[in-house]
Amino acid sequence: MIKLTTPISEETARSLKVGDEVLLTGTIVTARDAAHKLMVEEKPDFPRPYMKDGVIYHCGPVVKKHEDGSYSFVAAGPTTSTREEPYQAAVCEEYSVRAVIGKGGMGPKTLEGLQKVGAVYLHAVGGAGTLIAKRCTKVETVFKLEEFGTPEAFWVIQVEDFPCVVTMDSHGNSLHKEIAAKSDEVAKELMGLK
Repeated sequence: MIKLTTPISEETARSLKVGDEVLLTGTIVTARDAAHKLMVEEKPDFPRPYMKDGVIYHCGPVVKKHEDGSYSFVAAGPTTSTREEPYQAAVCEEYSVRAVIGKGGMGPKTLEGLQKVGAVYLHAVGGAGTLIAKRCTKVETVFKLEEFGTPEAFWVIQVEDFPCVVTMDSHGNSLHKEIAAKSDEVAKELMGLK
């Protein structure tokens, strides 16, 4: 198990390989569709301090607001990452992001972007939102909450020993691509097309 703490250097990100198991600690930022679109089209400055050598988490959390105005995560499972494929490479380059967490992997455009900037894709377990929320120890701040709503807002959070697996690395390797190719071969064989 590799322990990573944010910020993550490019050298550290490039040292990670597909299959590496990671426990992540430090500050990360949730960002989904509206956030990625905004970062590509308008390039706002507010996320920069949190994203430089940082981590984006594709997550639409369930959040509880406390009487003192603070927030905590009730559920924080990963959302499907392929929706961010049009934006992710550009976001990683613009904001010097070193890791993206989500589920289901991403496509060739993102894989090329990870190679270019020195970053990785980390797969988190889907369906374990309440367990993952226990690894989200503090909500530091939130941006665009009123404009985007809870799932799409930029939540800046602290995590401790957040479990992930490297499934896309900065060397052009993608576990998702490998599994898709193997599955395609099995499907062709089962359908008598091989």
